[in-house]
Amino acid sequence: MDLPEAAGLAQSEASPTAILVNMNSFTPAPPADPLPGHRLRLENIRRAAGFIDPVFLNTPQFDFEPLSEALACRLTLKLETANPIRSFKGRGAGYLVGRRAAEGLLAGRRLAGASAGNWGQALAYACRAHGVPLTLFAATTANPLKVARMTALGAEMVLTGHDFDAAKQAGEAHARATGGLWVADGLDAEAAEGAATIAVELLAHGRQPDAIVVPLGNGALLTGIARWAKAMNPGVEVIGVQASGADAMERSWRTGTLVFPPAVSTIADGIGVRVPIAEAVEDMRGIVDDVLLVEDSQIITAMRLLFRTAGILVEPSGAAGVAAIQSHPTRFQNRHVATILCGSNLTEEQVRNWLT
Repeated sequence: MDLPEAAGLAQSEASPTAILVNMNSFTPAPPADPLPGHRLRLENIRRAAGFIDPVFLNTPQFDFEPLSEALACRLTLKLETANPIRSFKGRGAGYLVGRRAAEGLLAGRRLAGASAGNWGQALAYACRAHGVPLTLFAATTANPLKVARMTALGAEMVLTGHDFDAAKQAGEAHARATGGLWVADGLDAEAAEGAATIAVELLAHGRQPDAIVVPLGNGALLTGIARWAKAMNPGVEVIGVQASGADAMERSWRTGTLVFPPAVSTIADGIGVRVPIAEAVEDMRGIVDDVLLVEDSQIITAMRLLFRTAGILVEPSGAAGVAAIQSHPTRFQNRHVATILCGSNLTEEQVRNWLT
């Protein structure tokens, strides 16, 4: 039985609140683990899909010829927006909350976290399914659409701080003071291991890509995909993408020293990280080949290209991969490149400003 059939089995035989199907029989094991001591465990990636609501699994992936022609490469798109929260984050949050709930670690506990919006929606979705109370911290400048959705999904919202990392610091302090269980995208390994199921699906079908280009925020998406992809195909090039106005993770990874810029300046709030997570930076070593930077203007161009050629609406962080491919044409020319369209939470005003 292949992976899509297995996901169907999970959906038909278990409720979304208790999906505990063992996926080891369905997900291929790498021939050998090249990094057996890595924090992200391949065996956890193989079992993660059994804890994730099937609505987030087996997302569409396809080669789109008009876009491939425009970018002079064979481009495979992995569409992570066609789900109830319109982003990939349901995978990592689903595995984190589902696994800990199954192990009895959340009984009587309130979870706390911080989010620019998509991670918070995913946590709220998973916590609601498992009956776990959740408090989320977001910046006062957070996307109002995302804040409204986090609230609607049952999270108690606290808006504080001028940016995501300021809200995150306030949330961590609150969790320590109240005894809440703090969970963080990029810090908790389960978030990356759940996101890695994207790579499991991506590499299970057809010709293997020469390169995978992945938006980089707190690092869970990039490190999860890179961990599985490098184990399955060591020759694949895994490349992260950050906004040039929010390059803390890129600079930290490249220099080997954590870099803390005083501020971030980008429209891509989903990857607008000012304070790098040390564990995620370390996770990148040995599995990420490069990190490229893109300007906001290039991101907007990529958003418009996706909308015009493929009819796909993505938020700035979701278009970062296409922006990198478009802005580095000689690097990707005539290669088979895959990228993740990781989110599509846009307000009406943002749609008007960026797509018209």
